[in-house]
Amino acid sequence: MALRFVDLLAPDREPPTPDVFRYQWAATERYCAELAGEGTEAAHLSCIVRATGEAHRTKDIHSLAPALFAYALYLEQESHFEEAEDALHTMITVGGERLKVSDSISAWMRLGRVRRLQADFANATVAYGEAGRIAQASGDRLSVLLSRIGSCNVLYFEGNLPKAERGWREVLADASLAGYRNAEAWAQHGLGNVLQRRGSVHAGVPHLWRAYELYADDTDQLRVLNDLGIALLAIGDVDGAERACGEVARRDKTGESWTNSMVELLHCASFRRDRVGFERARELCLDHLEEREPNVRADYYLKVGIGLARFGNFKKAEASLRQALEIATAHGLHELTFRTERIMTGLHSCESPDTVELTRAEPRLNSDALREVSASLAALSS
Repeated sequence: MALRFVDLLAPDREPPTPDVFRYQWAATERYCAELAGEGTEAAHLSCIVRATGEAHRTKDIHSLAPALFAYALYLEQESHFEEAEDALHTMITVGGERLKVSDSISAWMRLGRVRRLQADFANATVAYGEAGRIAQASGDRLSVLLSRIGSCNVLYFEGNLPKAERGWREVLADASLAGYRNAEAWAQHGLGNVLQRRGSVHAGVPHLWRAYELYADDTDQLRVLNDLGIALLAIGDVDGAERACGEVARRDKTGESWTNSMVELLHCASFRRDRVGFERARELCLDHLEEREPNVRADYYLKVGIGLARFGNFKKAEASLRQALEIATAHGLHELTFRTERIMTGLHSCESPDTVELTRAEPRLNSDALREVSASLAALSS
């Protein structure tokens, strides 16, 4: 209701008469007043209504953008992605060319992220491209890089790993040359992940640790620590993986990073054949799982399936893997789809899946860079 009130200010609509606007304003304010005390969302809605009234009075749309953007961020954090997309789309369509360039770039960038989280990859690419176009026209070199980073993320989650790797390497080179530390950190992070997914885990781990060193934001650090844990487990360094993911779980008690870290700790437990630790992590993950985006849910069921197979429960393992496959297929998560299908084939062939992403291995820290990362993680968690 509040967003439809904002729509009255859209440039392609017939301006409402003063009486009509006052009526809508009063009705929307009355609705927000009834929500008073309902928490953060009610406060955001009231702020949007006040900003809309002020924008109509002053004929200045700029004051409306911060309220809509803050509401969209809140909705995204609460995993209400469709509603967040609505808020951002309202900001873009109502503001149009009247928005500040920086607000327009931010809105398109965030819209790309929200669409990517919903696995709407084609439209996410469009949004990132529009952000880049506006940034290029305004001479904002950093935002151009950020739009390219967004597009690389889409390629990665879509499963186009060769193109994603090329994109990350190009962004990393440009960000390093220009001295944009955060952009360099994101590029290091992305390159580390795509190398890990392409089977070059040893090459990817140093990039992930370098990203951790470059990141200034705690949330970004937690995300890359979790990805570092995934990579270390892939080369058999269970201790290092548990240190990385345990640090995430310690520093983030309820958010998305916590869920991701618990999924990886679950995976570590099954790797060790620790049934008690596996079941404990499995139950904890379920508390917030349905609120998470499709790739997180698919990854959970994939790793539960792997764990159940490791413990010899092949019937339940197949059911969990099938659930992972359904989520990944429904949302166009091609890389996850291919990986899950490969593991399911291993289950069917011999009911002894230790050759398909399940085998135990000794850590292969066969380079100074890997040993340095492992030592740094030990110091971090001590």
